[in-house]
Amino acid sequence: MTEPQDATAAAYDAVAVLYADLFRDELDGLPLDRSVLAAFADSVRAAGGGPVGDLGCGPGRVTAHLRELGLDAFGVDLSPVMIELARREYPELRFELGTMTALELADGELAGILSWYSVIHAEPAELPSYFAEFRRVLAPGGYLLLAFFEGGPLTVFDHKVAPAWRWPVDELVELAGAAGFTEVGRMLREPRAGERAFRRGHLLMQSQ
Repeated sequence: MTEPQDATAAAYDAVAVLYADLFRDELDGLPLDRSVLAAFADSVRAAGGGPVGDLGCGPGRVTAHLRELGLDAFGVDLSPVMIELARREYPELRFELGTMTALELADGELAGILSWYSVIHAEPAELPSYFAEFRRVLAPGGYLLLAFFEGGPLTVFDHKVAPAWRWPVDELVELAGAAGFTEVGRMLREPRAGERAFRRGHLLMQSQ
């Protein structure tokens, strides 16, 4: 792992139990987010299905949601404590320790990738390497769903766990396009009560 990835892993290890408890039922109150996940699942199934990686899965709650949507989903995270919690909470699912820039997966192995607020801690100069690795492990025509904090200009902010970035949506589309992705659709929503006052962005993209 890179030094920033090591720091992020240590930060999430330290708060993993609290994080898991705090966000356990978060999707219940987020109908728009659930609709985006459902559209992603429908797209993967319509393309023939196959393995789906929830990259940066944390304690596994969204991985489990993807399984409920009928996907063959598994999780990867760089935090050992998060992986331990995910395996304990969802013993029927597969969770692996790993980094998004060096996945232990074959070329074209996946039908879909979910990156649910998991690249927000990546330094801007490093983000192209994330998209390149996503493209490598996705089969042609596979789908990538990216969730992130939206806003411009590109800005770092004091996320509660580790420094994170807000991205203008068009800049993310451009970076992903350079790695071989085309945009299928986007959804931006305003923060709900109690959330940090940043817009939430969701990009559905397809590998070429």
